[in-house]
Amino acid sequence: METIKKLRITGMSCAACAARIEKSLSRLDGIKEASVNLALETARVSYDGEALDAGDIVTAVEKAGYGAVIEDEDRERGAELKRREIRRLGLLVAISAVLSAPLLASMAFMLVDVHFPIIHEPLLQLALATPVQFVIGWRFYRNAYLGVRGGSPGMDLLVALGTSAAYFYSVYNGFVLPAISGEAGDLYFEASAVIITLVLLGKFFEARARGMTSDAIRKLMELRPDTATIVRDGRERVVPAADVVPGDTVLVRPGERIPVDGRVIEGASSIDESVITGESLPADKGPGDQVTGATINRFGTITFRAERVGRDTVLAQIIRTVEEAQAGKPPIQRLADRIAAVFVPAVMGVAAVTFAGWMLFTGDISMALVSAVAVLVIACPCAMGLATPTAVMVGTGRGAEMGILFKSGQALESAYRTGVVVLDKTGTLTTGELSVTDIVPAGDMDADTLLRLAGIAEKKSEHPVGRAIAERAFAAADLSSPERFTAEPGRGVRVLFEGRELLAGTPAFMAESGVDIVCCAEALEELEGQGKTAVVVAYGGSAAGVIAVADSIRESSARAVADLAGMGIDVYLVTGDNRRTAEFIAARAGIDPGRVMAGVLPGNKADIVRGLMRGGRAVAMVGDGINDAPALAAADTGIAMGTGADIAMESADITIMSGDPAGVAVALLLSRKTIRTIRQNFFWAFFYNCIGIPFAASGMLSPVLAGAAMAMSSVSVVMNSLLLRRFTSPSRS
Repeated sequence: METIKKLRITGMSCAACAARIEKSLSRLDGIKEASVNLALETARVSYDGEALDAGDIVTAVEKAGYGAVIEDEDRERGAELKRREIRRLGLLVAISAVLSAPLLASMAFMLVDVHFPIIHEPLLQLALATPVQFVIGWRFYRNAYLGVRGGSPGMDLLVALGTSAAYFYSVYNGFVLPAISGEAGDLYFEASAVIITLVLLGKFFEARARGMTSDAIRKLMELRPDTATIVRDGRERVVPAADVVPGDTVLVRPGERIPVDGRVIEGASSIDESVITGESLPADKGPGDQVTGATINRFGTITFRAERVGRDTVLAQIIRTVEEAQAGKPPIQRLADRIAAVFVPAVMGVAAVTFAGWMLFTGDISMALVSAVAVLVIACPCAMGLATPTAVMVGTGRGAEMGILFKSGQALESAYRTGVVVLDKTGTLTTGELSVTDIVPAGDMDADTLLRLAGIAEKKSEHPVGRAIAERAFAAADLSSPERFTAEPGRGVRVLFEGRELLAGTPAFMAESGVDIVCCAEALEELEGQGKTAVVVAYGGSAAGVIAVADSIRESSARAVADLAGMGIDVYLVTGDNRRTAEFIAARAGIDPGRVMAGVLPGNKADIVRGLMRGGRAVAMVGDGINDAPALAAADTGIAMGTGADIAMESADITIMSGDPAGVAVALLLSRKTIRTIRQNFFWAFFYNCIGIPFAASGMLSPVLAGAAMAMSSVSVVMNSLLLRRFTSPSRS
């Protein structure tokens, strides 16, 4: 039985820590997959629930030297642990800075040839540096030991080696050497203490900035109202939202947030669904319509029946999807993992060569030691470990705020490579709902009267075409009821109204009923040529006109296709409809007729996607129906409309919650921005190391400056990722 748990991890400092925890968990029997996210400070573990329990997993993490709590069971405790860790880091930085300040001042005074004998006393410097080195800096020794023991040494080993070398060399020069030769050597206590202070300061800034990267999740969680007003036994009661159960009748007044998902049973209102769909315009809701938890009731009072509560609500599912996406690793992260695995040993080798080189050519042990320490410190691979997860966190979080859900980090990377987009027609480019598009009266008939007559004829119809006409007529005026109603399936309806026969149906139905429709022939030919369903209306034996019904194209479809084309993406339309209808919709959307595939059976959509994939370009399939699920799964990237079938969303990598096709271009552009940010992060991470290591090895960079540069490299990577929070839709920016 596969079980998935999410853990909050404390005590990690670099990519090697994450790798160490993954190794420790992978050694457990029953573990199927373990993925640790350094930026999120979480682990997602998939395991056999019969072979292991959650306690075994927590114990394994703790044995590796880190703290862990099962977040699913105690999310608030996990968040509190993170806040506590940030406060603790801040306190350590403050104490370390106070102790290190006199040591840094002693070095500054020497540079400007100012002498305060007491501040240069070896005993005072030893007293200041020792608590920084071994109390505040104990975490580096502990993690270094755990890393070596676990076979994955990391940044902590470099810091521990570098600062220890500076500290013990200073002890030798300040206390042992005078006893031997009578003269003291140079002291480097300031290097060891200030490096630890700067590294911790960098960690503190990282932790604070990483907290900002998870703002999207926190904001989503805060949207859930604490209470709900329910009606039980005819009385209103205010209860905690967590106590609402399916079947409860929930009352929501203007300005209140809807507590859970359900279906309206009484009242009408406009609901602000921007937190879920990203759409700014409110959606009108009435009896029978779905409402979603966390959305805002703007105007009227509504009563609805609760259907999905707790972990089953749309908001809860969105939060889980975003968290899983942030916890997963895109393929580009594997490169960083491989590099980090060999980077630390390589840096230790460079430091050893640096020390040996200085000793061989100059014999100056002080310079050799200082240069080697600078190499160890500046080369810490923290920024490399943060490059991918911070960008994925911010990118997926920003997507969620815009109503775009990425299921995984891999979905971000596959979407980035998209060169071809295949669009389904019904429900994607079109609304998926029939509506009246044309009203063409004949003879002396006017359009309003024609629509009223058609509405009366179709008032009792259950056919989708008839319902579309009746709804349009109802919106224009109140409709009288016919005196007699007869439906003839597949042909039309026949009613008696004010003592005269009223017909609505196909041209063949009119011919069978003896109605001359010559006056409507031109309109029929034009409307049917556009792929619309034309309904002829006759009253008292004479043709009154034609009303056309069609699955109308979405207002944003043309913009969506234009945005995709502007990104250099080829757009195809695939549909089961006839070619005439498909080409008409394609023309309205701006799709090349040569890229229209009509009359495609549901089972063949996946074959078409695979055929396009063989062309060498990554293909994204966009759909909303059950029949699109195989094609969504077959494509490099499946993109589902959030207004469609659940199975389509489950098969897809990305979900556009609003159902707006313009969101497809936004999703692909956001993926491009995110991957570009990851690459920029890698560049800066490598840039610091590639530039800094030669300077450090040549003696041109002191260990203190190396520590500052190393800390800044991590902070710059996180801050660069945070720029993704400013991403906006190309059509809205």
